[in-house]
Amino acid sequence: MNEISKLVVEPEEIVNFLKSEINFKQVCQKILFQKVICQVAQKRGIIVTTEEIEAEANRQRREKRLEKATDTLSWLTDELISSDDWEVGIRNHLLSQKLAQTLFAKEVESFFLQNRQSFEQVIFYQIIVDSQKLAQELYYQIEEGEISFYDAAHLYDIDDNRRKKCGYEGKVYRCSIEADIAAIVFTTIPSQLIGPVKTDRGYHLLMVEELISAELSPERYQEILNNMFQQWLATELDYMLNLSQL
Repeated sequence: MNEISKLVVEPEEIVNFLKSEINFKQVCQKILFQKVICQVAQKRGIIVTTEEIEAEANRQRREKRLEKATDTLSWLTDELISSDDWEVGIRNHLLSQKLAQTLFAKEVESFFLQNRQSFEQVIFYQIIVDSQKLAQELYYQIEEGEISFYDAAHLYDIDDNRRKKCGYEGKVYRCSIEADIAAIVFTTIPSQLIGPVKTDRGYHLLMVEELISAELSPERYQEILNNMFQQWLATELDYMLNLSQL
């Protein structure tokens, strides 16, 4: 018999391993979050039906291409869980979704509208150098076609990673950019050379590739809903823990 097959992992070993990996608190917090969800859902009369669990299980089977019952059983065995464990996980997930919808579905759109500007995105390039004179020289050279923006970034940027990417910053939310830079970037026509702009990091030359307006897409709706729910969970857990200590 293979020696590996004789190995057994005891519950205490799992706990000790999580502690040694500094993951124990995170797991405990998730367990407590689930307790909060179950408690509040029960108070509000929110339930998950057998039909809903079956529908979600079928969706997961399709996603994982588990066409036969034997395929599902093999997958569960490989994951070291039973069908009951899987069902509990599905139930908890659906209950969490339902509670989040109940608590915050009506608030997502108003939150988005109030913070619409924060969800604007831009795809842009930038060069940062530590000399105003160099920044001005590069500006003129790029304008005159003596060097491309990308080559200038590759040669002169003060950041190694940005040099390797020829100044490419990627798709970035407005809130992730310095306010002074964002104010210019989001009011500039794409492909227009901008700068030099001075910040604490140095002298910037910038070029916008695309401005992406904020839209309440299904993905963004879910992102906002999840953030609201997670913040609520943390606050509710703190409240319950403090209450239990009184």
